[in-house]
Amino acid sequence: MNDKKYVEKVLNKYTDKQVTKLEELRDLDKKASRPATLFASIFGAVGSLVLGFGMCVAMEVILPGYMLLGIIVGLVGIYMVSINYYIYKKMLASSRAKYADQIKELSDEILNN
Repeated sequence: MNDKKYVEKVLNKYTDKQVTKLEELRDLDKKASRPATLFASIFGAVGSLVLGFGMCVAMEVILPGYMLLGIIVGLVGIYMVSINYYIYKKMLASSRAKYADQIKELSDEILNN
């Protein structure tokens, strides 16, 4: 029995897979949310780094004597981190609206069959 399962596993690697409608729906859903998630991750990381750099400068760990600059940079970082969620929500809504018709049609096909 192990040999049979192994043969089926190897055969599956070399045969063309038929994409089902459910898999296509999952892919469309991922495609709709991917740009917003990617942007939010990168923007949030950059905002956190800016905030951390500002804190280090403000506490005079780096660049002694530039406390005011550190406070300003830190506030910019706080602003970036604070607006990140709202930008994400807007981008996600926009991206979902772009794919909404395709997802609805495919969902109706799946539910009606």
